[in-house]
Amino acid sequence: MNDISSQTSPHAVETALCGYELLNDPLLNKGTAFTEAERDDFDLHGLLPPHVAELDYQVKRRLDAFRGLARDIQKYVFLRGLQDSNETLFYALLTRNIEEMMPIVYTPTVGLGCQLFSSIFRKPRGLFLSLPHKDLIRRIFANQRFDAVEAIVVSDGERILGLGDQGAGGMGIPIGKLSLYTACAGLHPATTLPIILDVGTDNLEHLADPLYIGWQHERVRGEVYDDFVATFVEAVRERWPHVLLHWEDFAIGNANRLLARYRDRLCTFNDDIQGTAAIAAGTLLSAINVTGVPLRDQRVAVLGAGSAGTGICALLRRAMIDTGASDSDARSRFYLVDRDGLLVESMDGLQPFQIPFTQKRNNVSEWKLATPGRIGLADVVANAHPTVLIGTSGQAHAFPEAVVRAMADHVARPVIFPLSNPTQRSEATPQDLYAWTDGRAIIGTGSPFPPIKRSGGAFRVDQTNNAYVYPGIGLGAIAVKARRISDEMFLAAARAIAELSPAKRDPHANLLAPLIDLRRLSVHVAIAVAKQAQLDGLAHPASDEETAAAIKAKMWQPVYATYRRLRGR
Repeated sequence: MNDISSQTSPHAVETALCGYELLNDPLLNKGTAFTEAERDDFDLHGLLPPHVAELDYQVKRRLDAFRGLARDIQKYVFLRGLQDSNETLFYALLTRNIEEMMPIVYTPTVGLGCQLFSSIFRKPRGLFLSLPHKDLIRRIFANQRFDAVEAIVVSDGERILGLGDQGAGGMGIPIGKLSLYTACAGLHPATTLPIILDVGTDNLEHLADPLYIGWQHERVRGEVYDDFVATFVEAVRERWPHVLLHWEDFAIGNANRLLARYRDRLCTFNDDIQGTAAIAAGTLLSAINVTGVPLRDQRVAVLGAGSAGTGICALLRRAMIDTGASDSDARSRFYLVDRDGLLVESMDGLQPFQIPFTQKRNNVSEWKLATPGRIGLADVVANAHPTVLIGTSGQAHAFPEAVVRAMADHVARPVIFPLSNPTQRSEATPQDLYAWTDGRAIIGTGSPFPPIKRSGGAFRVDQTNNAYVYPGIGLGAIAVKARRISDEMFLAAARAIAELSPAKRDPHANLLAPLIDLRRLSVHVAIAVAKQAQLDGLAHPASDEETAAAIKAKMWQPVYATYRRLRGR
């Protein structure tokens, strides 16, 4: 068995694997970069072509091949294949070309990868835990190849981006998320584990498809579902007492309640709720450098009152209170609009997590409405005059021109964040928002868009993407062995993002640093999160120097090590 302490070192790796076994281990394979001495020692002659290549040469070859592919899904399959054959080369390629490749390994292309997962599945990665095998979970976890695991991303595949139920195909999301944990925060690939909880699917196409790789059964719900999740969580706690458990793409009916149930039992968070909130808050704090409107004076309209939308409001409310606003005043500044219109107190069908952000009926009783009895987004904009408009609806073109122009009529610099993804689900395009506000809108999007034309030149669109925060949050929590992840830690992450905003120095600059700076940003976020964990009593106290050293020690660089063969064990 490989020694993970050696694997994480750039200097030397000791392994008993040789020949085909060594070449077939993606964590150890170096392909043509094995030296002549290593080929002698590990019986690799004849299995590899004679040319000995450097990592830089391999990266160039793979980059040329990547760029030669015409379609994004082809590039996605290409990168997944590389990851499954040589992880060091995959991460060297990804980290050096993060701006070009993040839209492929992550949103938006990962969504199509999930939809087509059954047809492109080639090699196992991570764990598929299906309900019929519930009693085998502990046995599956016990495999020694998982001894080094420190970070798990888990999904049940029910709400993949804005694409709905993808069942077992949702595995593409944990794989993609963990790829960015490594690329952006440096977690060693051997310490990461993607997991799909396969409880069936309600996707009729998958149920009818003989090639579907998952459990071909209607999605299980209720007590049976909860018992399965409970078995999973308890098995995780037993196997990895200090693991970071990251929940991803659970539907609204499960996301908040599972977070509430387990957040005080282990080090865990839900990225759709809390990660989205942190990057939205960090981007809004950055926008304040441009607008000059203090956070406590903002009026925030959110289209989409699900887990993400309410999570954003919850973190912003906490931030407003920290700046001196009362709790009641802070709550009154949020206008959440869902399919039934503005959330108002005593409405039927409200979820518990939505109730804190309902508007009092007497606050809206005098509003002039386009349709009596229903308060839509246009009514909120016309009557409340929000300074911030956020979209988490998953509905394309949900910010129409009339609504955006009405907002701009009352706000000098409207802040507009259409955060839904993938790209085709965005509530509006940046170029339209810029045109409809006469160039005054401050824009952040959830998915990547091409630059907009501004002042005769191209201006980068800020991608208000969770990748700016969750890798650093995970790195900081793991480095100091945080027992839990508090709301204050997410707020610390948001403030860390704002501290490095280019707009802090130049109000004409971007709100967020370019993606190429993600490693530097992740370290900054990790330090802030780790310090906050210590302040919250969730990690052992340490000096700034000790904390920084602990974070640095967890960051792996994708470079080849020298190998030594273990014999006679």
